[in-house]
Amino acid sequence: MTPYLYTLTQLQQDITLHPEQWRPLVFTNGCFDLIHAGHVRYLQAAKALGRSLVVGLNSDLSVQRIKPQKPGQPPRPIVPEAQRAEVLASLKPVDGVVIFSQTTADDLIATLKPDIYVKGGDYTLETLPEAPIVQCYGGEVAFINIEVPSSTTALIQRILNG
Repeated sequence: MTPYLYTLTQLQQDITLHPEQWRPLVFTNGCFDLIHAGHVRYLQAAKALGRSLVVGLNSDLSVQRIKPQKPGQPPRPIVPEAQRAEVLASLKPVDGVVIFSQTTADDLIATLKPDIYVKGGDYTLETLPEAPIVQCYGGEVAFINIEVPSSTTALIQRILNG
């Protein structure tokens, strides 16, 4: 197990025991299927908002629910969750990764109560399903504009189109 890969219980305990190492805590979540420069810049910008950055990583099952297979497309995720977690945990801005199986990060957010919840600028408070839970305990929601207009879906399409 990668040193920065946590169960939710382990992470909650570590944050509780060592808040000076974690807070202000920044949290984001996603599939992070094929890591690209847009992901890296997004994570760097997110980390800059606090002391530590935790990434909630959608499990293989939750990715399959969020991104069902389309005709002519490979099933998602392309990369298995253990490998996605290992790559994420090895990135400099990332202080911890926790895999979750729900389609939203509500449970992780309710448990960890991050000081700042970050998502890409393609979301708004109205379209972000986790926004109400963050606002409920007084956390901040921040949006980061993606500097590199790239996506895993677009990368897959480019590969398929050769």
